[in-house]
Amino acid sequence: MVPINWLAIVLAPLAFFAVGAIWYTALFCKTWQREVGLSTEQLTSGRNMMLIMGTCLLLEFVVVLMLGHLFARLQPSDHVKMMMATGFALAIMSPAIGINYLYQRRSLKLFLIDAGHFGVGMSAVGLVFVLLG
Repeated sequence: MVPINWLAIVLAPLAFFAVGAIWYTALFCKTWQREVGLSTEQLTSGRNMMLIMGTCLLLEFVVVLMLGHLFARLQPSDHVKMMMATGFALAIMSPAIGINYLYQRRSLKLFLIDAGHFGVGMSAVGLVFVLLG
């Protein structure tokens, strides 16, 4: 087993988080808000946004840590790193939220927004691992 790439594990969640920031502000803000039924005021008042954002980053770190461990263990090629990172999103993360959304009666539109975020975000994670070797 090669050593875990700690630099990638620290930077990849930041890439994932940056994708989310763009995804849920510039690209899909109003649609996402409408689909979850939250106004701008509800999103910005009464909640500790720093705690929410920090917890989000921590959870993204956990996902990346697991992926980084697999990369160290399996020593995949760059092509396979991208496949595995994107595969996490498409075959594990998105189906998991899809199951929850079915029971919560959430819309397909919301599922596509959130699953798309996972797909693009995890592709960014894979790219960080590829670029940092």
